[in-house]
Amino acid sequence: MHETTNDVTLVEACAEQFSTIKRELSAVIVAQDRVIEELMMCLLADGHALIVGVPGLAKTLIVKTLAQIIDLTFSRIQFTPDLMPSDITGTEILEESAETGKRHFRFVPGPLFSNILLADEINRTPPKTQSALLQAMQERIVTAGNNTFTLGPPFLVLATQNPIEQEGTYPLPEAQLDRFMLQIHINYPEFEEEISIVEKTTGDTGSEVTKVISQEDIINLQRLVRRVPVARHITEAAVNLVRMTRPDESHTPEFVNELVRWGAGVRASQYMILAAKTRAVLRGRVTPDLSDLEAVALPVLSHRIVPSFKAEAEGIMTSIIVDRLIERMNIPAD
Repeated sequence: MHETTNDVTLVEACAEQFSTIKRELSAVIVAQDRVIEELMMCLLADGHALIVGVPGLAKTLIVKTLAQIIDLTFSRIQFTPDLMPSDITGTEILEESAETGKRHFRFVPGPLFSNILLADEINRTPPKTQSALLQAMQERIVTAGNNTFTLGPPFLVLATQNPIEQEGTYPLPEAQLDRFMLQIHINYPEFEEEISIVEKTTGDTGSEVTKVISQEDIINLQRLVRRVPVARHITEAAVNLVRMTRPDESHTPEFVNELVRWGAGVRASQYMILAAKTRAVLRGRVTPDLSDLEAVALPVLSHRIVPSFKAEAEGIMTSIIVDRLIERMNIPAD
């Protein structure tokens, strides 16, 4: 009983901290509440995110400012075709001791050794370097020579892909896309929002942010998310939604058989529940409901559904397929 009461208090505190984070970010970032919430969902669920948006929409600024507010270390890697795995993991260098004159190897950590890593244009680098990053994401370890190093928590990778330029790129295979908890879309701002952005970024007044939450607080909140209870019918609804994305199964809608080549795997069901949990916690609720599932369905499923040739020919995006599946969700009454 004491632990349950304490968890309720932590949930309320988390919601207050999230409001403070958004307020601090508003001094620098204009009108990206959904993006900020989805980034926080990944952080608290101990997942990673794939950010999709055209250049110039403040992707780097959002991530860097978020790291400053949460008092976490931040690194950025600009992926290029000539980037090698050791460029991101680190390398061993040969040094000579000034005292003994003996030579020894010393490992110099790469940018992977940070709490929040922004991997810009991950599809610009060859598969070998992509694999080094994805291994660190999955295993939370880095291997260099004969040594293995553990990446300290929290560890959040935010990878971006440029949706415009596809020449000379190395698109991530579906199996590797599945490693990302959410795919976060950043859209063009509205007219008034763009006016505010221009006014804020072309004036002579700088904006500073203050740290409002510590690294230890984030780790405690990650543990809290795991303890959040989920009603059985919510879990069933999440699993049913994911299973409906798989063609040629008995429960699959006919339009999915026509428009989908490959559906989402089991990891999608796990992330649906984790994302719903974190969304509920960020909003001060101790358990997720149907609205949380509906809100996280698109970022969880959009990069896990492979459209068929018919869908591509007719310009039917995965977001349309997910929206149609959400309409078919059947949840028993509470």
